[in-house]
Amino acid sequence: MEGVNKNSENGLLDFFKREMGFCPPRTFSRRVSASQAMIKHIDLYGKLTGHQGCVNTIEFNSTGELLVSGSDDKRVMLWDWSMQKLKLSYSSGHLDNIFQARIMPFTDDRIIVTSSADCQVRLSQVLENGRVETKKLSKHQGRVHRLAVEPGSPYVFYSCGEDGFVQHYDLRSNSATKLFSCSPIIENNRSSSSIGLNAIVIDPRNPNYFAVGGADVYARIYDIRKYEVNASTKAGSPVNTFCAHHLIGTHDTHITALAYSNTSELLVSYNDELIYLFQKNMGLGPNPLSLSSEDLRELGDPQVYSGHRNSQTVKGVNFFGPNDEYVLSGSDCGHIFIWMKKGGELVRLMVGDRHIVNQLEPHPVIPVIASCGIEKNVKLWAPSSNDIRPLPDNVQQIMEDNKQGREAHSRATLTPDVIMHVLRLHRRQARVYIERRYNREDIESDEDDEGEAYVLGFSDGDPSDEGGNSRECNIN
Repeated sequence: MEGVNKNSENGLLDFFKREMGFCPPRTFSRRVSASQAMIKHIDLYGKLTGHQGCVNTIEFNSTGELLVSGSDDKRVMLWDWSMQKLKLSYSSGHLDNIFQARIMPFTDDRIIVTSSADCQVRLSQVLENGRVETKKLSKHQGRVHRLAVEPGSPYVFYSCGEDGFVQHYDLRSNSATKLFSCSPIIENNRSSSSIGLNAIVIDPRNPNYFAVGGADVYARIYDIRKYEVNASTKAGSPVNTFCAHHLIGTHDTHITALAYSNTSELLVSYNDELIYLFQKNMGLGPNPLSLSSEDLRELGDPQVYSGHRNSQTVKGVNFFGPNDEYVLSGSDCGHIFIWMKKGGELVRLMVGDRHIVNQLEPHPVIPVIASCGIEKNVKLWAPSSNDIRPLPDNVQQIMEDNKQGREAHSRATLTPDVIMHVLRLHRRQARVYIERRYNREDIESDEDDEGEAYVLGFSDGDPSDEGGNSRECNIN
């Protein structure tokens, strides 16, 4: 019998301690949830079907009872995920694909904020009569990929956009404040240009700190209490930066996602590169280009997670387990990757999408995972299998194919402006490829046809500022 906890000499000892009262039920539950035995029983629990386009965002509410999803169909849906039942569906008022939907805490799940490819950040309020009112809070000059809600606050959140700006929101004033832009890190020079952003996360242990990432290799940390803004460039000054050491000073990759652990460790996922875990003491300071090789060696190397491929779309990254014992990522190969956080060992590899898995969201309490990708549904994963699921026989081939894909990717040394242009071209080409692929599969398969994906998510321009208040909802 496989142990409940891999570090235990005898897995039955954990059960014995619980039955004899030596191990509190909550402690036992957390240990079981973190065990590799539990991870290897995870299987497909169900699907949430209702969207008419790719599902780009998923999130559980604070209690884990509800799940919110947003899609290319511009609709937001609230689900009773355990019953696999749609509770609420409404038009968001966005003019383009929804990239993120977040339920504000302590609002009785009635306040939802969304961001989109139409450059808008919008507020939705579920009224007592079941109707939904939506309105625009602000607009960036580029697509808005991510929102970060201040932990425990029903009012405060942030957005970041491809215009390079970070905006701050306080729902008590119904206003947005443009804080600063992110400038490229250039040795002995402060550029007047800004880099596009597509990731922002708040440190759960200290909400005054937040990290942003985008069209270069540096994750920047800002302190909302004392950030400084250059009067002429509107650029903010980070208090710290994180970057994989071999990428410092390079211009051929960018960050697609960030995640903080409960102990302020920072996960950084790179496009067509790997995933890295940084401890708090691994920061490079405000100017990483000033560090010597000896300085970098003293900082130590981050933990690396490899095997997946993050190229065609904007992949998320996340932690899993009661104490963040695991790291999760989707992949262009359609698989879900689960690694041990400590050591980086791959412990599960599951087929999560017929095309690409983009986002993985852990339940806040129990060992359940929601996933979404190119398909039009949300998948739910739970330790429901009666069998232990080992790594597939072809795991090495899958990982090798992904590695070769990364290495074959052209890596010319480019300026940030040229990178953005190349990414736009790549997005267009990949969208055409995906659409053709879907057309072939529509003929060859009886399964539902899938929506298009925003590849890499970098915009070609600023859509017109349209869309006022909207009211529409369907309650099941």
